[in-house]
Amino acid sequence: MSDPILDRFAVLGTATVSDALDKLKRPGSLLGLAPLSDGQRMIGRAFTVRYVSAQVPAGTVGDFIDQVERGQVIVLDNDGRLDCTVWGDILTAVAHQRGISGTVIEGVCRDTHRALSIGYPIYSRGRFMRTGKDRVEVAEERGPVTIGGVTVRHGDLLLGDSDGVVAIPRDCEEQVLETAEMIHAREEAILAAALGGATIAEARAKYGYHDLQRADS
Repeated sequence: MSDPILDRFAVLGTATVSDALDKLKRPGSLLGLAPLSDGQRMIGRAFTVRYVSAQVPAGTVGDFIDQVERGQVIVLDNDGRLDCTVWGDILTAVAHQRGISGTVIEGVCRDTHRALSIGYPIYSRGRFMRTGKDRVEVAEERGPVTIGGVTVRHGDLLLGDSDGVVAIPRDCEEQVLETAEMIHAREEAILAAALGGATIAEARAKYGYHDLQRADS
């Protein structure tokens, strides 16, 4: 079933949504997470998984993907670890085949050739080939996680493009959407005016460019 909120967010860029979050004084821009490739886009609701260092005996890195629904975004909190991965070739292939929208990792990924070859969106802190098995284990599924300094809850909306990822809390997503659509419309008007012969200063002043992301007092 189509989600009207997702359909409207899908035509917006992360920069516009980030400005809307700034205006509303809500965090949501995930610092330090980069797209695996330019041109990738991703939108969906979060399926969250949190990892911790492996105990003795070690638990597993999880079979959570069997619970993820088509169109969701897998959000993995590996505490920013760069020394071992929690996402690789098999998970990429299965996620793509099942219509999962993408993966966001507070940490690193591996086997990136698979994702690049099939166009599966991944956002992470980088690439590293060493396995997380026996190094980390799943502590919780569907709970709150911290990604790029932002708390992401199961069901929050994730939007990704070439600039990175934003997370929109479910309790304010309609307000963020309306604000982002306003900003987008104003910026399109500024662009049209500037291309039509106005100076940048004139176009920006007319449509309030410098106040677009500024929080209301």
